[in-house]
Amino acid sequence: MHKMWMLFDPRRALVLAAIGVVLVALVIHFAVLSSPRYCDHLGWCSTAQNFTPGQPAVRPPAR
Repeated sequence: MHKMWMLFDPRRALVLAAIGVVLVALVIHFAVLSSPRYCDHLGWCSTAQNFTPGQPAVRPPAR
């Protein structure tokens, strides 16, 4: 088992894995915030002229 640690540095592998997880989380985070359901809550992706920040997004009625 100890020869496995001679093949790669576990510190570097874990740091790269952590960076990868953070990057994937950021991509998912911004993809969800850019979706129509959550976009207009923050007011940074609305294209409407009469939009006011903090205005809730218009959703279809519940079925």
